[in-house]
Amino acid sequence: MAEPVALLALALDAAIGWPRWLYRRVGHPVGAFAFVITFCERRWNDHRLSEGARRALGVATVMTLLTFAFLAFAVEEAARQMLGRWAWIAIGVLAFPALAQRSLHDHVMAVAQPLEAGRLEEARGAVGMIVGRDTAALDEAGVARAAIESLSESFCDGIVAPAFWLLVLGLPGVWAYKAINTADSMIGHYEPRWRAFGWAAARTDDVANLIPARLSGLLICIAGRGGWRIMLRDARKHASPNAGWPEAAMAGALDVRLAGPVSYDGALHDRRWIGEGGADVSGGDLRRALGIYRIACLLLWIIAGGVAWAL
Repeated sequence: MAEPVALLALALDAAIGWPRWLYRRVGHPVGAFAFVITFCERRWNDHRLSEGARRALGVATVMTLLTFAFLAFAVEEAARQMLGRWAWIAIGVLAFPALAQRSLHDHVMAVAQPLEAGRLEEARGAVGMIVGRDTAALDEAGVARAAIESLSESFCDGIVAPAFWLLVLGLPGVWAYKAINTADSMIGHYEPRWRAFGWAAARTDDVANLIPARLSGLLICIAGRGGWRIMLRDARKHASPNAGWPEAAMAGALDVRLAGPVSYDGALHDRRWIGEGGADVSGGDLRRALGIYRIACLLLWIIAGGVAWAL
């Protein structure tokens, strides 16, 4: 039996998450990545440089972030030298902050509760904490769709992908993934300011999520007892090569339509619809999505435990 590092990390994250009091005092480890990305972007993403030069400096930014993986490797080796057979416990403790089961659940629940109670303005404020689109004018269906889409996509980015890379490459793998994913969320955009500089972050994140995204869709379909046909048909309708898999799986499992036209910074983007159910998504549908999410997380626990037992 191999060390159940991933299972321990998942359990710790579900049990305690990253407490608010700790965040207020020391922040979160991902904040270190954000600091490096901001530092590099301010100094290297100069519009006076050619597109090729900015793309090269974006590659340098990604390589700088990946040095954290070497640091994580050194920490893991030091733990094994000092703790011997019990090192896996320390490694699990060091890995669990890279996961976001509890945080994601709590943030989406903060949308579902006021939405079901008819407190639309409060629900808009809560969903605005987890999505980048304009939320001030969203109706109940718009708020519910936004929260379900965020829940589905973040199930991959925040849980399945980190757990996958923890299983595959250990502590260096999980923190290298978080560094790349953070860079993608900050600079991996198509707007003129970011397109060249963020190219490397976006493409590296696409590769890192290639398997986890499809695994996420699979887990959602199993947890939701359906959604296979919609996932296979509509996953590629999403602008992202990966985000469409868990989102289409959730749309199929809930029998609702997700995505569609959405506004960012006052500009309407005509996105394609995913799914073929009703467009009038409700707070009840969001609650059902959270139930599917919890079961999918449990299935991931089973996979992590199974891998440890089999190896």
